Amino acid sequence: MSIAWRDAMSQALYGPGGFFVAGTGPADHFRTSVNASPAFATALLRLLEQVDSALSHPPRLDVVDVGAGRGELLQSLLRLVGSAPAVGVSGEPTHSGRSGLIPPWAGFPETLTPPASVHRSPDEPSSGTVRPSLAERVRFTAVEYADRPENLPEEINWTSEIPGEITGVLLATEWLDNVPLDVAVHLEDGWRYVLVDPESGVESIGEPVSPADLDWLTEWWPSPTSPRTTNGAPDPGLTWTDTTREGESGFGAARPAQGSSLTARSRPGCPETPHSNHSNQPDQRAEIGRTRDEAWANAVRQINRGLAVAVDYGHLRESRPVDGTLTGYRAGRQVPPVPDGSSDVTAHVAMDSVASAGAAVARCAYSLVLQREALRALGADGGRPPLSLAGTDPAGYVRALAAASAVAELTDLAGLGGHWWLRQPVGIPLGPAVAR
Repeated sequence: MSIAWRDAMSQALYGPGGFFVAGTGPADHFRTSVNASPAFATALLRLLEQVDSALSHPPRLDVVDVGAGRGELLQSLLRLVGSAPAVGVSGEPTHSGRSGLIPPWAGFPETLTPPASVHRSPDEPSSGTVRPSLAERVRFTAVEYADRPENLPEEINWTSEIPGEITGVLLATEWLDNVPLDVAVHLEDGWRYVLVDPESGVESIGEPVSPADLDWLTEWWPSPTSPRTTNGAPDPGLTWTDTTREGESGFGAARPAQGSSLTARSRPGCPETPHSNHSNQPDQRAEIGRTRDEAWANAVRQINRGLAVAVDYGHLRESRPVDGTLTGYRAGRQVPPVPDGSSDVTAHVAMDSVASAGAAVARCAYSLVLQREALRALGADGGRPPLSLAGTDPAGYVRALAAASAVAELTDLAGLGGHWWLRQPVGIPLGPAVAR
C-alpha cells in the first residue's frame, strides 16, 4: 500500500528495527565528516573554545550532538578535551612537526587558563584563583533514538530527546537530511503529494498538497512557472539575516572516500530513483522542507545562550534541483531510496529555509557558509607542509602530509567541503562565535 513519503521515512529510519535504531549504526553505511578525519572534531573543538569565551566561561558548558549515530563525534571531542599535549587541527600534537595547518594558541584544548606569559583578558579570574578547565566544565549529551551503545564513556549522556536549558553548543552534523519529509510533484493542476510503496519503492501520485505545504513551496521551492531569485539572498524577509555564500552548493558529483569503500553523501538521487511522469514533459519534484524547518526551530529553542550548528549538504532557493535529491545508502553504496528499513533514506536540505526558521526563534543573525570556508576559518586549510620540514624532520613531514590529505578531503568542494555550515547564535554576538 502506498503512503506519504514522510510516513514511509519515519517508519524506515526510526520505527522498530529502523535503519537508525537497529544495527551497528550509520558509520558502517556511509562516510561523513565525523568519521572522515579527526581534523573535523578538532576544528569543532576550537569552535567550542570560541563559544566558551563568548559565554564568559560558564561553570557548565553543554555540548549536545543531535543525531549522534553511535556517539563517534562526542567520543572524539571527549578525547580531545582531556588530551595532553594540545592537539592541532591536523590531528597531530602541536610539538610533533605539524604542517602549519592551524596556528597554536595558549591554553587549548585541555585548559582555558592561559600561562603566566600570556596577557590576561578582562574576563580572567582575579589573581590567586584558577578557572576550572574545560574538561571539568563541559557536559556531553548525545541525542539519538537507538539504545545507548555498549562501552560508551560514562561522561557522555545518552537521550532520545533534545534537552532544554542548553548553555553552550548544539551540533547537528548530517541530522536534518534524515528528518522525514513529504515529496511533491508539480503537474498541470499544481503541486500534488508523491506516495510510495515502502516495500518496493514504487511511487504514485496522491492528493493536492495541504495549504501549509503549498505556502512553503510557494516561498521556498519555485514552481516551473515561478521566477527564481538570482541575487543569492536566501531570505530577504529577515532583516537580521547575515549570510555569507562562497562557491557552489556542492551537491554535484559524489566521490569515493579516501582509503575506504564508503561514499561521501554529497550528490542527488541515483539514476534508479523512480519518478512519475504523466505527460511528454518531465515533472518537477520538490522535497517539502517544512518538517526540517520545524525540527531546527525546536532545536534552537532549547538553547538559553550559545550556538547551534547544522552541517549538511543542501541547496538554496535559486538553485533547487529540478528532480529532487531523494536517495538511499547501504553498505557504502548509493542505492535507490526504498523505505523498507534496510538502508538510509536521505534528501538534501533547503538550508536557507531552515536558517530562516532558526533565526525567527533566536532573533539573531545567522551565518551560512560552505564547510570549506568554515574549516579554513577554524584553521584547517589542507595546505601541504613546507618541503623544508622533510629535511629537518622527515617523520614529522610524513605525518603532516597525511594530516593535510585528510583535511583536504574535508574541504574538497566536490565532496564534503561542499556541505553547508549553518551557525545560529542565541544570546551571544555573531562575531565571536563565527570569527573568520
